Amino acid sequence: MADWDWQVFCKDTIEGEVIPRCFGGGGDITYLDWMLSAWGWTLSVSLLSLAVAIVFGSLMGILRTTPNRGLVFLGNAWTELFRNIPLLVQIVLWYHVVPAFIPALRGVPSFLLVVAALGLFTSARISEQVRAGIQSLPRGQRMAGLAMGFTLPQTYRFILLPMAFRIIIPPLTSESMNIVKNSSVAFAVSIAELTLFAMQAQEETARGIEIYLAVTGLYFISAFAINRIMHFIEGRVSVPGLIAAGGK
Repeated sequence: MADWDWQVFCKDTIEGEVIPRCFGGGGDITYLDWMLSAWGWTLSVSLLSLAVAIVFGSLMGILRTTPNRGLVFLGNAWTELFRNIPLLVQIVLWYHVVPAFIPALRGVPSFLLVVAALGLFTSARISEQVRAGIQSLPRGQRMAGLAMGFTLPQTYRFILLPMAFRIIIPPLTSESMNIVKNSSVAFAVSIAELTLFAMQAQEETARGIEIYLAVTGLYFISAFAINRIMHFIEGRVSVPGLIAAGGK
């Protein structure tokens, strides 16, 4: 039978003494305080990276479906570049290499560099989803928009993208959940997120089981919350028969 000691989270991080009210008092920081702060960093990295990924992924996915070969090449090059380099390598490149070539980035906080790396890595995957969503629509949709006098950008904005995004919500949900898990690699550049907390707290307390179980639970809660939010959005914006029509 495992010798559980969940009071480890109520110990202060300096003296190791149990704080009666568990949350840090009188300036004392407990492991619970530390873990909740790390959770906040994990969520911040994840949500900002997701915003970056959706913006750039959508743009590149659109470019890959235009009739302009130059734009198609640009979108394809972007997608292949960022999805074929491991995420951890990209984070290290953004942290150590890119600032050496772009001096303006030397003063940028490592938090934002991680957001850029994770966001652009995920944008390549979202680009594929947006491209597939647009190309799954009947070709007549684009032709109808142009025949009505819409410009190509207007056709994308008012006709193609609203339907394509409804189609790709399920894979986009998976990608949104994955970005929470992928944020764990931020420990490589000393971002105080959950994985770094778990590694350091386990070393200090020798309570790896309790620490990693708690961190696992927070990762699960974060990913599950995103899943439920996306499921709610999918139910509100779904158009009956849209996917079936896109498959014709």
